[in-house]
Amino acid sequence: MTAAVGTRVVHRRYVPYSHAHYAGNLVDGAYSLGLFGDVATELCIRTDGDEGLFASYADVQFRQPVRAGDVLEVTAELVRVGTRSRVIEFAVHVVARGAATEERPGAAELLPEPLLATTATGTVVVPPAPAS
Repeated sequence: MTAAVGTRVVHRRYVPYSHAHYAGNLVDGAYSLGLFGDVATELCIRTDGDEGLFASYADVQFRQPVRAGDVLEVTAELVRVGTRSRVIEFAVHVVARGAATEERPGAAELLPEPLLATTATGTVVVPPAPAS
């Protein structure tokens, strides 16, 4: 396995109503950060054969609300490879949103353009490569 800059992982996730934390069915920002951990884990498995450990986040930006009933696309892209560190750029896009009404409580719609909800840069560390 080789950690290659440009390696990308994408997950899709429905946000259940049980995760609503604030009025208007808003979900707290930590929800996106948890999803970043999930895509980072898969990225590290793909590139290093190990789940890795998160070391830090930098420049976390909450740009649009995430709401219960949303369908999210979460991406992680490897942008820098060190000896044991990996710098990853993350994004959460809302691709569908609940549109419930009294007449149609399960209504939802695909968005014409995904909404960029959350971005961040993170650093993970992986074990040293085995000696050859």
